[in-house]
Amino acid sequence: MDFSADDDEALRQYMPTQFGKNDASVNVEAQIERARRKVVDESKQGKKDAGSDEEKDLDDDSDDDSDEDDEFPVTHELIIKTHERAITTIALDASGTRMVTGSTDCMLKLHDLSALTPSTIRAFKTVDPFVTKPSQTAESHTIHQVLFGPHSGGQFLCITATPQARLFSRDGDLISEFVKGDMYLRDKHNTKGHTSEVTSAAWHPTNRDRFGTAGTDSTVRIWDVNKRMKQEEVIVHKSRAAGSAGMTRMTAIAWGAAADGGSSMLVSAALDGSLVMWGGEGPYHRPSAEIRDAHAKDTWTSGIDISADGRLVITRGGDDTIKLWDTRKFKTPLNTTSHPSTSSQYPTSNIQFAPNSQSIVTGSETGHLHILNPATLRPELVTPVTPGSPLITVNWHPKINQIITGSANGQTTILFNPKLSTAGALTILSKAPKKRNLDDDPSLTVDMDPLGMAGEGADSGGKSGAPAPGSFAARHPTVGLTASGRSRDPRRPHIPAVTPFAKSTPDQKYVMEQIEGSDMRDEDPREALLKYAPKAGEKNVFTGAWDKTQPKQIYKEYDSDEEERGSKRAKR
Repeated sequence: MDFSADDDEALRQYMPTQFGKNDASVNVEAQIERARRKVVDESKQGKKDAGSDEEKDLDDDSDDDSDEDDEFPVTHELIIKTHERAITTIALDASGTRMVTGSTDCMLKLHDLSALTPSTIRAFKTVDPFVTKPSQTAESHTIHQVLFGPHSGGQFLCITATPQARLFSRDGDLISEFVKGDMYLRDKHNTKGHTSEVTSAAWHPTNRDRFGTAGTDSTVRIWDVNKRMKQEEVIVHKSRAAGSAGMTRMTAIAWGAAADGGSSMLVSAALDGSLVMWGGEGPYHRPSAEIRDAHAKDTWTSGIDISADGRLVITRGGDDTIKLWDTRKFKTPLNTTSHPSTSSQYPTSNIQFAPNSQSIVTGSETGHLHILNPATLRPELVTPVTPGSPLITVNWHPKINQIITGSANGQTTILFNPKLSTAGALTILSKAPKKRNLDDDPSLTVDMDPLGMAGEGADSGGKSGAPAPGSFAARHPTVGLTASGRSRDPRRPHIPAVTPFAKSTPDQKYVMEQIEGSDMRDEDPREALLKYAPKAGEKNVFTGAWDKTQPKQIYKEYDSDEEERGSKRAKR
């Protein structure tokens, strides 16, 4: 049978020209170009008037829009959808590779931006901050704030709707849970921790071991990350507008760097409308400046930030205003602008200075990103990010120069500009999309132990190291085990069962560091008492009064025990 030229061409197209793995080149420019978004500046559209001359001027300036777009990193976007409910907070470490998001679903999502690809944009770990033990029952509290340390990305703070702040490692492991104060103590100075919900926190700008928290118990507390059983300092805010009780809720806190070579500053807002400033290094018994009517009374001031040079403070109040303050003349605002507030529904709506302090960025209830001029508080750019869904939190990272936003629809958006930004979303888009394999679908694969088929520790889906239901180890619990329950695989050591008592038993180092006065356990009581014994020529301080008040001796004194025994025998 003869084959025509068309048949040969069809066979050549059907059969591969080579075997093995083909390394297809990645068109990075095309992938980045697909992430381009249409930058619509609604602030300029609102300024258009009916005058023909102004319309002509705007038409003449339309050719320069591309140059204006390069001023801010908003020309491209990358969408991450890992939460089902509203995102309340976003934090990135100092390098810009680890991102943590918190939501009203009471969960933390950890993302590694350096390991993501365009087709695998998902969180590598989900952390429930309220479940620290397998046997612990789950709680449900909204996550207010997550923030990495300014100088070290090894740990981050998690502030939830509870009186306790929690410190996690960058991999989502709980490091410490700070103590809760006694709510029945009236004097807040005597409590060791917050007695009610913590609303906000801020790291010290230079000391990586110190941070401050603000709570609804009318206190601001200074903590040391190495001492979780008691705070370092307690600042009780006495509200003059709260009546005789003098208690109010502290809504937001910020810790700024030194201005003009001075010390750092601590600024906090309260529900009574006041704005209070303390010296960051103390003393804290009296505020250095206080503004009683900074915002309207009984409105939630959700956002507060301090500029990099420590001279300006920006606040976003629940009275639909944004105000700019000067720390050197902390009496009246420099500028005030109207901005609809979302703090009644989302109390974590924030506002932030740009890394160079040349702009101010915040969100709005309409889903727009507002970039304001700090000199006039007028909008320099108003662009929609999630239209129709409120934009709650924003984060302008200084190193990668990208703006990360979180919205009420559970969407995280990374805004960037290839000409201005580095790493972050650009690292993701510079990789080839991962090809889907049969193993990527868990419903078509079998969960088996790679080191033999031992049931112990093979799966982590159940509690206390038990195998996940439906897995191979759960269906065949004795396969791969000896009669004594040990694994037959020589590469796998025997893992003893961890009891709940062993998990909660502290070691000696933990007791010595965390519990005050625990070092007295190893001290000799006799040596401790002899410290207060008077030396030769010293006055007896503790028992000196007994020398004058002792009564006259009635009974006879014996010189030795033998004389006493002899007298007793004679009486017999």
